[in-house]
Amino acid sequence: MIKAILTDIEGTTSSISFVKDVLFPYAANALPDFLQAHWNDETVQAQVKAAAQESGTSLGSAQQASDLFLKWIAEDRKATPLKALQGMIWAKGYRQGEYTAHLYPDTANCLRQWHDQGLALYVYSSGSIAAQKLFFGFSDAGDLTGLFSGYFDTTSGHKQDSHSYLNIQQAIGLPAQQLLFLSDVEAELDAAATAGLHTIRLDREGSQGPSKHTVVTDFNEITLPG
Repeated sequence: MIKAILTDIEGTTSSISFVKDVLFPYAANALPDFLQAHWNDETVQAQVKAAAQESGTSLGSAQQASDLFLKWIAEDRKATPLKALQGMIWAKGYRQGEYTAHLYPDTANCLRQWHDQGLALYVYSSGSIAAQKLFFGFSDAGDLTGLFSGYFDTTSGHKQDSHSYLNIQQAIGLPAQQLLFLSDVEAELDAAATAGLHTIRLDREGSQGPSKHTVVTDFNEITLPG
């Protein structure tokens, strides 16, 4: 019996285009000024030092750091320091009401139903945990953060690595066979299945082709594995 659901965000609970067309450009445009204004902040410097270590380059100025992070954004690189900085920048946009996070119409109702049924809900995204909390805290459907028992990001491992799901399973504290992972990405689902989790693929547009996993087009079609 499933006791917890672990869900991806982009393409699963919400449109990929929101992140691609709204959040990423917002962060990219704001990044140079943000780094300049907050260069001496401890939280910013921690991410700059982590980026310098990951890239093997010296980042002695806000301009050098900005150039690297913008390069990573252009490459769609899933680097933890970049995700952390993006989350800091997005917080301002959310709190100023410049946008709310897109959710598919079925998402909020199903999350609430599962929560009310006693299922524990978790998020696993390449975006930072802080960014995930902002996303669900400032969603089209209001603040949904109270529905979730926890959040996981790339600090648990990359999403196409089965060891990441073992790390998450251990952190949740339930057997793998009691966990269900929802994603739109076949390779992520393969990794989760290798770790022993149940899996369902979201094919929101109905155009992703065949899959080794159960496929649905929205959350309303999900039947929890028994």
